[in-house]
Amino acid sequence: MTIQKILKGVKIIGVGGAVPPTIIMNDALTQLVDTSDEWITSRTGIKQRHVLSGDETLSDLGVQAAKQAVAQAGVDPATIGMVIVATTTPDERYPAMAARVQTGIGAVNASGYDIALACTGFAAALITAEQFLRTGFHQRILVIGADAHTRVMDWSDRNTCVLFGDGAGAVLLESTELENDAFLACDMNLDGAKANELHADHIVNNCPLVPQASARSPYVQMNGREVYKFAVAVVMNSILRTLENCQKTIEDIDYLILHQANIRIMESMTERLGIPPEKMIVNLQRYGNTSAATIPLALNEAVLDGRIKTGSTVMICGFGGGLSWASSCFKWGGPTVAVTTEQMNG
Repeated sequence: MTIQKILKGVKIIGVGGAVPPTIIMNDALTQLVDTSDEWITSRTGIKQRHVLSGDETLSDLGVQAAKQAVAQAGVDPATIGMVIVATTTPDERYPAMAARVQTGIGAVNASGYDIALACTGFAAALITAEQFLRTGFHQRILVIGADAHTRVMDWSDRNTCVLFGDGAGAVLLESTELENDAFLACDMNLDGAKANELHADHIVNNCPLVPQASARSPYVQMNGREVYKFAVAVVMNSILRTLENCQKTIEDIDYLILHQANIRIMESMTERLGIPPEKMIVNLQRYGNTSAATIPLALNEAVLDGRIKTGSTVMICGFGGGLSWASSCFKWGGPTVAVTTEQMNG
């Protein structure tokens, strides 16, 4: 296709979220590891998490979240030009989860692909979609953050198994006139030298005619202390760089949505940035760390309960595996009403 040479503005026109119906409370985890509700809550802020069960799939959650975003925007799915899914725990190696979402919502004209950047994935996918829209390559792009880390978890390791839950969140973006641009600035980077501090290996089986690879753990491996130090160092700097790029200060931000990894990290950020706690969107206590889904799930809740309103300035920052991070500052311009069941299923 021919790319238009005049840059476009970008705005979000719909948001949605979905989690599995099964809830695991902290007390239930005492059946698996030496822990307690008090231990988990005091160290993480988490009280419960939603988990996939039986034949439920992450793709189904992605489709559900996407349908909400599309219904809230009130657009025809056939007008969506691309589907980008941020996930590191897809149901299958291929096709991309984007293919399952595309057909699940009827986005018959959309291209798409997945981005694997762990907890940074949604923020990075949002920035990626923004570039396609700015150049006029597409007019509408659906971005989804979805993960199911409870399916790649060592349930005998209390340092990791208490942290994660499953979920999906989605936003629908649209190009607009440059004077109506809602995206103010962004920042994104990667420190691959620290990749081993947070990683999850594939199980590798070489061809039987050659020596086999060394045994690997199929579970999430995390150096919690180093990840914490990384997060409190880079998150603040990324947010400040983004603010500088759009010539704003922390006082100009109405709401901050950090990746919901640990309440201690978020509390540290409010203190270091000097931002009032009421400006921090937190839902970690109900969902745990849903990786790429945490930011859009929190955004969805804050929009639907009326905290984030038309014109609100929102800063998001994702951070995690890579080790990676990405921040974006934007004005909320989408609808601020929930969708009905009929709209979601229609």
